[in-house]
Formats: sequence, structure tokens, C-alpha cells
Amino acid sequence: MSTAPSSFSITAQELFDAATHFGHKTHKWNPKMRNYLYGERAGIHVFDLQKTAQMLELALNAIKKLSEEGKVILFVGTKPQAVRIVAEEAKRAEMPFVTSKWIPGLLTNYGTLSRRIRYLQDLKMEQKLNDFEKYTKKEASKLKKLIVKLETSLGGVSAMNRIPDAVFVIDVVRDRLAILEANRMKIPVIGVCDSNGDPDGVQYVIPGNDDALRSLQFFASKIADAITAGRKSVKKAV
Repeated sequence: MSTAPSSFSITAQELFDAATHFGHKTHKWNPKMRNYLYGERAGIHVFDLQKTAQMLELALNAIKKLSEEGKVILFVGTKPQAVRIVAEEAKRAEMPFVTSKWIPGLLTNYGTLSRRIRYLQDLKMEQKLNDFEKYTKKEASKLKKLIVKLETSLGGVSAMNRIPDAVFVIDVVRDRLAILEANRMKIPVIGVCDSNGDPDGVQYVIPGNDDALRSLQFFASKIADAITAGRKSVKKAV
């Protein structure tokens, strides 16, 4: 990866305040994360925040550049404590997101999934126009339940009209399937890797805590900030 000067400045103090430095218990670590660790404290691995800052800056620069080019970045975060944060930051950045559970084939079989997404859009429009009145009460009830079900799984990607250009994953262990699909499609991955994570297949590794709410909020908001910064820089240039 490039070590070109960064337009973002992340300090170790910021990372410390956001509790990004704590990893998992030492016996749960993945040796592939060795180079990103500073040491251990009370049986818990501690990240080298200077390296985390450097890696995060590289990721943010890459994301800003993608945003400047009008690229689509898919946010993925299905762990319970990350759901609200990921959805809010993705919406702020005007990007698609997956927070319920990974949708198998979303990247590798997008053609089929896109038809399901269009079906959801059609059902919602039909409901909005009160066209459900043409159905029996039982049929209308089933369709309403189907909308809720589809909205839960596909709602975050309902406006995604093509395969994303990059994927941001906030927990590389929990959402490994998203990374594997992205790798198959040669889509770059930006991922928060805790000490138990596997950085393989992640083009932009962000070493840090993927459990604490403060840490999750910090990383997700920085990604969203980079996207909005890229969009703003294009508007200024016009």
C-alpha cells in the first residue's frame, strides 16, 4: 500500500479516547495480527496506536478518492452493537448498508438479488398508492408481512442499483462471508480487524477494537466523514 502524504490526520490520543486500543484476550488472538500489536495488559492484547493511525489514514484517503470518483461503498456491520451505528453512518454518507445479516450472493449473484430488490420497491410503491385494496384482506396482510421481511434484509441496499465499488466491514470475523464474496468479485475491502481477526483478503486493514461502542462509532464515523469529504471536494472543483 502507498505511503503517500495523508489528507487526514489521526492521532494516537483520538484512538485512545475512543477505546480502539483494546484487543481480545491473548489466547484468542490471530498471529496474523502480530505486527499491529504493541503488547498485552492483564491478559488482553493492546494495539500499537501509531500503526492504527497510519493504517486508518491510508484507508480514509482511499475512501475519499473513491468518493471523489462517484464510487459506491457498501457498509457492512451485523453485530448487534454495531447495527444502529453502521446504519446511521451509512445513511449520513448516502451509501448502502447491510446490518441484519449478510445476504448470500449480494455481490456474487447480484443479478438475482437485484430482482428481489426491485420486487420490494414495487411492493412498497403499490402499498403507498393504496393498490393493496384490490387484494383480499388475507392477501394484503401477507404482502405487508412480506414487505417487513424484505425490508429487514434488503432495506439497506434497496437504493443500490449496481455492485458496489468497495466494501467497508466493521468486524472481519463476523462478516467474513462479505469479504469472501468481495474477494471473488475483486472488490476492495476496508475492514476493522481486531486482534482475533484475519487480515487476509482485506486490502485496507484498520487494526483496532471492533467491540466497544465508542470504537465502533469512531471508525464508522471516520469512514462516513471521508466519503462526505470526497463528495464536497468534487462540488468545490465544479
